[in-house]
Amino acid sequence: MSVSIYPGSFDPITYGHLDIVERAARVFDRVIVAVLRNPRKAALFDEADRVEIIRRAIEEELPPEVARRVSIVRFDGLTVEAARQHGAEFVVRGLRAMSDFETELQMAHFNRKLAPGIDTVFFMTALEHAYLSSSLVKEIARFGGDVGGMVPAAVAERLRSVAAEWSGDPAVG
Repeated sequence: MSVSIYPGSFDPITYGHLDIVERAARVFDRVIVAVLRNPRKAALFDEADRVEIIRRAIEEELPPEVARRVSIVRFDGLTVEAARQHGAEFVVRGLRAMSDFETELQMAHFNRKLAPGIDTVFFMTALEHAYLSSSLVKEIARFGGDVGGMVPAAVAERLRSVAAEWSGDPAVG
């Protein structure tokens, strides 16, 4: 059985991320969406919230035959250690642009050095999602913009619920 891990902060998950999850699930027998606690980033949603939002998005947005091959875990530390822990032989990464490729290639080489038995597989983001980033989605939501076509309903709902906390102040959150 082929197992892959798709790591990221997913703060929040976008349709671009879901596209990669779905396509990876059609290639691999099992896809593990690994939610990273990244101490270098101030997350809008904590890991438990992100896991729940991702779970809902996968259930609501992906076909059942795809969704049942996807699991969600939390991790911190090295991606390759999380891959080993969960029996993944492949790390899935999405690429939006050439600028992503340079960073991702370097990371793939480091991962290969740390774990020679784990390969990185790149999926090009679908054209209709190439502009999406979690950071920009959060910024648009902070200013009251409509993110409905960018994120699953579960995410849009959560973003609306935290919008009241922002009180229109972009420095909050």
